Amino acid sequence: MPAFRVETPQRAYDAIVERGCLRKISIPGKGKVFVISEKEVWRLHAKAIQPSLSGRDVHLLTFPGGEPKKRLSEVEALAEKMIEAGGDRSSLIIAFGGGIVGDLAGFLAAIFMRGIPVIQVPTTLLAQVDAAVGGKTGVNLLSGKNLLGSFHQPLAVWIDPDVLETLPEREYRAGLYEIIKCGVIRNAALFDALDRCAENVLRHEPAIVERVIADAVRIKAEVVTADEREGDLRRILNFGHTFGHALEAETKYERLLHGEAVAWGMRVATLLAERLHLLPSSSAFSIQRVIAKYGPIPDLDGINPANLAARLRSDKKTVAGRIHFVLPSAIGEVKIVSDVNEQLVSECIQACLQ
Repeated sequence: MPAFRVETPQRAYDAIVERGCLRKISIPGKGKVFVISEKEVWRLHAKAIQPSLSGRDVHLLTFPGGEPKKRLSEVEALAEKMIEAGGDRSSLIIAFGGGIVGDLAGFLAAIFMRGIPVIQVPTTLLAQVDAAVGGKTGVNLLSGKNLLGSFHQPLAVWIDPDVLETLPEREYRAGLYEIIKCGVIRNAALFDALDRCAENVLRHEPAIVERVIADAVRIKAEVVTADEREGDLRRILNFGHTFGHALEAETKYERLLHGEAVAWGMRVATLLAERLHLLPSSSAFSIQRVIAKYGPIPDLDGINPANLAARLRSDKKTVAGRIHFVLPSAIGEVKIVSDVNEQLVSECIQACLQ
């Protein structure tokens, strides 16, 4: 049972990767347990998680899901339901779903009664390798993604690869883009495995799937342990996200899955790094090739490049008007770069939209 320790000033906890672990989740305390999930997730996986909930006072609260619904109004509605059910400071939340559920339920846990515990149980590949680990929680504004939120570390993260068998293929591929990101930023061996074993990964072969999940979770745990609040090192996890978040906001969170937007963002960032002579053309070609192997990314026709470039300034990672880009300098290494020529940025966006 691989378990990766996350050590932060707020809390130390394990991210556990094990097939069948939904049946043996450890839930501390004696208070009410609020499971926040989506109806379809609950329908598919309630039977698997029920043994872990046996003997506890459990209340299921369902969330409609989708980025457009990841808003403060939904958090308030769920909080009211918790109060109606007798929720108090002894209560605990289980975030049982994809990254949207994890972000929203984690944020609710951070602010309900000024903070109650949360256990993250991610059911999509993207959430397993990214959103569930690290304590970032939040909701969207019309202006941009995750602009309201807090750092609220979970008690534990339970990752069961078995749940991926019911995941739609598009959702599965979206999660694989986040694993590609991990290889580019910190682990050339992982990137190489994704390149060599693409057919096996796409066929869901257990050994390689478990290996790439574990490698990605290890990277996330190491980075968060070193830099909980994105002071420096943790910013490398944003490779592809600066451009990707702009694309999500511009399309009103309706045309792309998060991982697909990140894939597009990695393409732009890689091209930008190449044109800035930070990244050798051969490495840039390799990154673009591997992203394409796990595609396709949905059609991006009709998107205005100028609007995307303008949205970069409202990203959370823009400080004092300076946009910070995470750009690869080699496969397995990235640099934080600011004050990039805006015309060059626009040209790279335009090139990748074609």
